[in-house]
Amino acid sequence: QVQLVESGGGLVQPGGSLTLSCSASGIIFSISHMGWYRQVPGKERELVAIFTSGGSINYAHSMKGRFTISRDNAKNLVYLQMNSLKPEDTAVYSCRASSNSGMDYWGKGTLVTVSS
Repeated sequence: QVQLVESGGGLVQPGGSLTLSCSASGIIFSISHMGWYRQVPGKERELVAIFTSGGSINYAHSMKGRFTISRDNAKNLVYLQMNSLKPEDTAVYSCRASSNSGMDYWGKGTLVTVSS
């Protein structure tokens, strides 16, 4: 089992920045992919950014250049630095981890609201 807890969401003005954190605990060594997704009410959940098993990073096209994913392996943390935020970035941001055996784990999510 892997437990994921997100933090760092909140209200930010358009053009502002926010950093989200995802803390992982449990059977960490089994994780092959880990990253961030987001969901707007009424819409499907979409990929934001993710570390793949080979260590590469995939970004959603619309967020590449504005968002940066990083990690601290020693602390089992994955971050999402979000810059130049837009109202359309308002969503619940969730952390996802996938294991080598194909199990998917999700955090409860953290709400990011971009509004003036």
